[in-house]
Amino acid sequence: MKWLLTFLAGLLLGAGSLFVYLRAVPKPAEVVVVAPAVPAPAPAAAAATPPGGVSLPVSDLPGAPVVSTDLTELDLPLRPAASEIAAPAANAANAAAVPASGKLMVPVEGVKLASLRDNFDQPRGADRHHEALDIMAPKGTRVLAVSDGKLVKLFNSKPGGLTVYQFDPSEKYAYYYAHLDRYAEGVKEGMDLKRGDLVGYVGVTGNSDPNAPHLHFAVVELTAEKKWWKGTPINPFPLLGE
Repeated sequence: MKWLLTFLAGLLLGAGSLFVYLRAVPKPAEVVVVAPAVPAPAPAAAAATPPGGVSLPVSDLPGAPVVSTDLTELDLPLRPAASEIAAPAANAANAAAVPASGKLMVPVEGVKLASLRDNFDQPRGADRHHEALDIMAPKGTRVLAVSDGKLVKLFNSKPGGLTVYQFDPSEKYAYYYAHLDRYAEGVKEGMDLKRGDLVGYVGVTGNSDPNAPHLHFAVVELTAEKKWWKGTPINPFPLLGE
């Protein structure tokens, strides 16, 4: 009987020791399964910036005319080389720039010739002059073709903003309308314009004071190459009539 009690005591002692040992041993760390991060969808590509950073507000409108930007050409006018300049005196050139039907009309609706001032020779920086006529008018005022002729170029440049280039019927002279707010509906390159046709609206696009909307109007004697951006500026002020 004694041996049985001894056996049971040893059995209980061993079980107790095993229980204490098992509690003392640290449990293995739990393995946390982390799902791989799902990459966020790539953002939609931003709208391409037009070359040179020039915005094209008009071209974005349905049915708007296609407008070129200044990729390589500089703003009009570029003076031709001396060998390309014809010899006639300035007064003769000015007379030739006037259409046979009479003087050029003031290209901004409602503006009277008497209210204009000749600013063709005003300095612009240290080494150039204005070589055009600024006609002040509220933004959105209608801009009209000064004479008959062909619309040869719609152009969006950093200096001139939205512009129109028109050749006279003889293609000896170009008429340049700049800083337009927008083009007239339906205008397109190659179309024939009649004196008084609507070409656009006064604005402040390009290098223009946003608080002083105006039309920058220039007349240029073209070279033999008939490049719309290249020619000799002629003072438009004495060419205008009512």
